[in-house]
Amino acid sequence: MGGASSREQMDQPCNPSFFTQEELNKLKSDYETGGVEKVTPLIKKKVNELDSTELNIAVTGETGAGKSTFINAMRELQSDDEGAAEVGNTETTMEPTGYKHPNLPNVCFWDLPGIGTKNFPANKYLREMNFKRYDFFIIISHCRFTENDVKLASEIKRLGKNFYFVRSKIDNDLNSMKKQRKEVNEEKELEKIRNDCVSKLEKAGIPSPTVFLISSFDLNLYDFNLLKKALEDNLPNIKKSIFILALPNLNSEIVEKKKKELKKRVWMFATLSGAVGAVPVPGVSLACDIAILIGGIIYFRKCLGLDDASLQRLANRAGKPVEDLKAVVKTPLLGEITPDVINRLQWGAAAVVISALELALDIIPVIGSIFGAGSSFLMTYKLLSGALDDLTENAQRVVEAAFGTDENDRHQTPIQ
Repeated sequence: MGGASSREQMDQPCNPSFFTQEELNKLKSDYETGGVEKVTPLIKKKVNELDSTELNIAVTGETGAGKSTFINAMRELQSDDEGAAEVGNTETTMEPTGYKHPNLPNVCFWDLPGIGTKNFPANKYLREMNFKRYDFFIIISHCRFTENDVKLASEIKRLGKNFYFVRSKIDNDLNSMKKQRKEVNEEKELEKIRNDCVSKLEKAGIPSPTVFLISSFDLNLYDFNLLKKALEDNLPNIKKSIFILALPNLNSEIVEKKKKELKKRVWMFATLSGAVGAVPVPGVSLACDIAILIGGIIYFRKCLGLDDASLQRLANRAGKPVEDLKAVVKTPLLGEITPDVINRLQWGAAAVVISALELALDIIPVIGSIFGAGSSFLMTYKLLSGALDDLTENAQRVVEAAFGTDENDRHQTPIQ
């Protein structure tokens, strides 16, 4: 769109990188005047920015609403796992408590005390909760959204942050109905619950509210995919990418989204490798390439949930033996990644010519003829791309083994 600002261009989903348009223009100019060596500092800076950017998510609501259970579910933890948020129907949270993502420590879920209690009256709540720290707020209720929830949402909006209404424990509601009645039309009952929440929020002064119905014990049910999309759409580019990579592997769609985000990093790693490859010091190029490859593969593996700890957490959530999940993993890229493992991946065969079409689709077409960096770029790009494809296929098989193939659409209901 003509006349879009750098921030707008950065946030557009068609942008194949984490760079603003201004940064892309500088990359192109620097490459044309100084080659790969001149663009390397900006790419290094961007990689560091990706590694250091924080995402802080505040989860609030009244005591007993299910805040801690939601936080644990987002981190693929059970309530009795080490590092899990404390769960209870009494006011267990007395101050903002941060829970870092097990694989991405720059992502932190904050369990905030229940609003409107004796200890935390609504009129002092945001000030005492360090409001500016958080990127957005999730307001959770398990029964009905209260006057305090509405006050909190209004104040969050006034101060310029996003908030999302989540109605939790939907599985409990439906199970209770089934005990009382022989037949329950789940779709109609879900619509009633949602419309009731929306109606009450509108009467309380929230214009056109959206309410997401979820079960923290099974995020594949009900509105979680819709909530996930809403959160993604309202985050700036880098934080959106971090949020996607931090999601639990619930279905094949999430795994594919993660692959798309990780693919954006491949060309940056390859360019850094190419820059070192251009240095005429015997032995330096190969050693650096292997270091970049090992680091990239370990990072991809972790984000795709294929490390041992992630597989165990997923097995616990799915109620399956972890051996069943590991049995479907068919890749040499698990365990320790050593130079020998890299060499067994046919290092020399990686220097296949990359077509112009592949460049246009997969690599940001701004640096021009990057082949000037020598074979180090080609090898690193090809090997990392191949490793990402391989790990993604295995992550898909693990999700299928954990949840089955039809979990993607199970009980997903459109928001009216």
